Amino acid sequence: MKTITFAVPCYNSAEYMDKCIESLLACDDGRNDVQIVIVDDGSTKDDTSAKADAWQADYPGTILAVHQPNGGHGQAVNTGLAHAEGRYFKVVDSDDWLDADAMREVMRYLRRQCELRDATDLVIGNYVYEKVHEGTRTPIRYKNVFPVGREFTWDEVGHFSQSQYLLMHSVIYRTELLRDMGLELPKHTFYVDNIFVYVPLPHVKTLYYLDVDMYRYYIGREGQSVNESVMMGRIDQQLKITRIMIDAVPLPDGVAEKRLERYMENYLSMMMCICSIFLRMIDDEESERKRDEIWAYLREHNPGVYSRIKHSVLNMGTNLPTELGRRIGIAGYRAAQKIFKFN
Repeated sequence: MKTITFAVPCYNSAEYMDKCIESLLACDDGRNDVQIVIVDDGSTKDDTSAKADAWQADYPGTILAVHQPNGGHGQAVNTGLAHAEGRYFKVVDSDDWLDADAMREVMRYLRRQCELRDATDLVIGNYVYEKVHEGTRTPIRYKNVFPVGREFTWDEVGHFSQSQYLLMHSVIYRTELLRDMGLELPKHTFYVDNIFVYVPLPHVKTLYYLDVDMYRYYIGREGQSVNESVMMGRIDQQLKITRIMIDAVPLPDGVAEKRLERYMENYLSMMMCICSIFLRMIDDEESERKRDEIWAYLREHNPGVYSRIKHSVLNMGTNLPTELGRRIGIAGYRAAQKIFKFN
């Protein structure tokens, strides 16, 4: 068995995928215990497909190139998981990369776990917003949230700030945990990473945190899914993902660990905030109707947390009535952008 499988979803990624793959190969360190699954998700505009095949030809025992009809990021992750031979599984987007120094420590821990019968369920590292066009880096770390250097459980987890949610960038799951729970992300849908870092969490019993800047997240490319104008154009997909999350884990009763339940409630509150603020940015009658509908959906399908989420600090400002309330909500979002350096 390999120590880890890296799944690399690629869609017309020829311009930048090499840097990503090179950073993953560096994790192997000559041990032949790393698997890289390059998933060509129906690329047609460049030579992504040929590059994937060339990488496999050069590293046949390590790299697997899989070609599929376009199914979106979620289906590419599903395909990577289906072909995974590693005890651990990590998604690395083709325009991002992993830090070599940090990964030496991460791989050291994962290799030790492969010698054990009961391996840690979830391994966490820091990630860094790399705004290359601005020449800035913003690390997101969790040292104030998690114990460092030992395995722990949810009842030892501290308080997350609004900038410290677990994202796909920061997590490495035990592969069988994802398979046993039957994780399957929806096809042809953006923002599935929110499902990936939310729905499996009640199945996670043991965690380990390394305070290293592991994942380098490139942000700012034109057309990127987190680009603000792109997010407004794809608001229906954001709403779809939020509904899936509401249905997948009933709160609070569906989560046994109180601190995990509170974290998941806060994460869902953040998702509701994103839906609300971008609908208010669009600012037309249909968007107001959709905003009413997503809140009604939460009230109907997860009544146990509806009131707390509706009146949370995040959502009180984004849902103030009248035009003045709309402007106040958007201004609050802009302020958060500057503080937390996202988008």
